[in-house]
Amino acid sequence: MSWLKRIAKFGIEIGGIENGSLVLAAAGLLNGHEVAVHWDNTIGFQEHYPKTRAVTQLYVRSGKRITCAGASAILDLMIAWIGWHADTDLAGEVAEHLLLGRHRPARTEQRSAAQVESSGSDIAVARAHAIMLAHIDEPLACREIARRVGLSLRQLERRVKGELRCSVLQHYRQIRMAKAHQLLQQTELSVTDVALSCGFSTPEYFCQLYRAFFHCSPSHDRRQSTTAPVLRLQMPQVVAKGRSTSTSS
Repeated sequence: MSWLKRIAKFGIEIGGIENGSLVLAAAGLLNGHEVAVHWDNTIGFQEHYPKTRAVTQLYVRSGKRITCAGASAILDLMIAWIGWHADTDLAGEVAEHLLLGRHRPARTEQRSAAQVESSGSDIAVARAHAIMLAHIDEPLACREIARRVGLSLRQLERRVKGELRCSVLQHYRQIRMAKAHQLLQQTELSVTDVALSCGFSTPEYFCQLYRAFFHCSPSHDRRQSTTAPVLRLQMPQVVAKGRSTSTSS
């Protein structure tokens, strides 16, 4: 870290890929910068490094700092890097050799579900999903979510059931449990603090619900590992269905 800090003073361009970004953040070299973090680790990253801004895009070039979420995005970053430091023709040639075709720009979202609202999927379900994500610590009543979407609760229930095969309340709980799961594995927050952060007024009820979802107590799910339970959250899918988006149906 001392070496990284020293070369940063000389204006050297420094990049971090996947966990490499953790090292740069721990050295304080990403303070005030956007940081590309894998979508499954943004909550923990932001909790540990609040002076950064974690984003779920493929890679970020912010001043003299480059970060990448990893996996297939590494190739997109390297093609872009060649374009920055050589020329776009060479970058395109390398992309062809790597069978990439058209490389994805930096601000491409990591998850296709993030583009759901502009797809042929049920826009009402996508909007309800976005509202739930924005109100995890202080959950809204399902009827209020339906009102904000412009539907009756019965109409929204029917659409969510058709899209996600669960009720509005069940999907909302899945979202809150997913955040709790990430906070437990990626931060040092107490079980009580995690419960409150996910909108549960009592730790007892939170623990009861957590066991039902993950078949273990929150206190036994404190780190990411090969044996840790996994919640496969139902998401609105980007699939052209030709369904009407009218709120009157």
